[in-house]
Amino acid sequence: MESDFLVIGSGIAGLSYALRVAQLGSVVVVTKKRDIDTATNLAQGGIAAVLSKEDSYDLHEQDTLISGAGLCDLDVVRTVVREGPDRIRDLIDIGVQFVKDESDKNLSLGREGGHSRRRVAHAYDLTGREIERALLEKVKANTNIRLCENHSAVDLLIVERDNDGVKQRTCAGAYVLERAGQVVPYRAKVTTLCTGGSGKVYLYTSNPDIATGDGIAMAFRAGAKVANMEFVQFHPTCLFHPSAKNFLISEAVRGEGAILIHKDATRFMEKYDKRLELATRDTVARAIDKEMKERGVDCVYLDITARDAEFLKKRFPNIYTKCLEYGIDLTRQPIPVVPAAHYMCGGVLTDLWGRTSIEGLFALGETACTGLHGGNRLASNSLLEAVVFSERAYAYCEKNWSILSHIQLQDVDPWLAGRAVPLEEEILVNHNWDLIRRTMWNYVGIVRTTKRLELARQRMLDIATEIEQHYRDYFVTANMVELRNITWIALMIIYASLKRKESRGLHYILDFPDQDELYRCWEVFSKKEGGKNPWDIVSCAHAKKL
Repeated sequence: MESDFLVIGSGIAGLSYALRVAQLGSVVVVTKKRDIDTATNLAQGGIAAVLSKEDSYDLHEQDTLISGAGLCDLDVVRTVVREGPDRIRDLIDIGVQFVKDESDKNLSLGREGGHSRRRVAHAYDLTGREIERALLEKVKANTNIRLCENHSAVDLLIVERDNDGVKQRTCAGAYVLERAGQVVPYRAKVTTLCTGGSGKVYLYTSNPDIATGDGIAMAFRAGAKVANMEFVQFHPTCLFHPSAKNFLISEAVRGEGAILIHKDATRFMEKYDKRLELATRDTVARAIDKEMKERGVDCVYLDITARDAEFLKKRFPNIYTKCLEYGIDLTRQPIPVVPAAHYMCGGVLTDLWGRTSIEGLFALGETACTGLHGGNRLASNSLLEAVVFSERAYAYCEKNWSILSHIQLQDVDPWLAGRAVPLEEEILVNHNWDLIRRTMWNYVGIVRTTKRLELARQRMLDIATEIEQHYRDYFVTANMVELRNITWIALMIIYASLKRKESRGLHYILDFPDQDELYRCWEVFSKKEGGKNPWDIVSCAHAKKL
């Protein structure tokens, strides 16, 4: 398979980028499940941007910086905030139907935790689904784009190319596990990782099943730099019900007046932050975690019964209907909620154009660490980041297309299975999958300690040894690829968490409860060259001071 552009992932970042670069050349989009199986499709709240006269760029920038706990890249924040309104208009132009206000002239804007103004454009509580719908319609109608469903990227293709007389390691595509079970080289002049987040590394998550950190793991194994992997955002309010699976109760519910209470109706957020339920997600998630541990309860409750029932049914139709399926009428009773792993603020390190440290490789969306989120993502900034950086990556490719278009696709080695045999006992995968996720939840969760992190590291190294052996001994399967990737992601999170000896943003460690100015930097890691094992993964020589 050959193309000018290989895009791995079919969420908002991947599809937005694919549509733009299709003007330059041929595009192949690889997605490991169905085209709609993305975190974008599950996004409820919306996309934040300065869209009203009551708001300003300065206010949005300030809210983002405060949320990021001193670790945001100011240039990136300014760029994203100031280019944001144009990208919202782009989405509207391709057919995204955001909700209008009563005048039917302006967008109806929501407010979420950490935002000082209403600035969240939404499609009620189905914003992600609406954006995904509009993008997919355009992508499927574009004859320059080929969309490959149920195709899993296994590893990146790295070759040496001559750059003005200097040999340079360059990404030339990826090895892809096709639906039929064969691993095939997909060669491309430009490769872009848009594989989403890593929530499935934890036992409880709001993420879809596809969120196994594939892009980050592949890039890291190829030698790319990653940063800020210790900053995993836990959403404060996922539905707590034995039959519910990763269903999020949007932060917009709190934005419309919901309060957090215990079963006895006691409100508790005033003990933790003057912003109460509209504090940033790290604050609210830790408060809930502490309250649950102190009281020995399994959940807390989100109460919005003070609002008009008809308003709630119209504003949150999806949440209202889903809760009813589980016997919860949110217009009349509080919703049981718990925190769950939600968003990876770290990822593959990129510049202002989405370029990684490997030539020919871009990273967009949750796969990337652009510097926008710092130590904690501001609600609804993620979809904004995805569309802004998709446009910037396209702009770079357009400007340099005279050079990129003349890249010769080199011959690459076929995938070699060696003496591998079929994996007949899936329990080998399932057992380790469960063990990794439970270890991460219990030892590397919302509140951490050095002792638990050290225990987690040792256990994960033992698991990694076994998984790498399986990877060599058996034919590659989609489940094996995902298991291997979450192992690498888990190790990166653990190593990064041990490196940061302070509490900042989403990283809270009891041994070091305060912020330390020494650590107001990004912890940047790369694969250790010449290590005895493939999981000798970190070189802590790259710390970006802010």
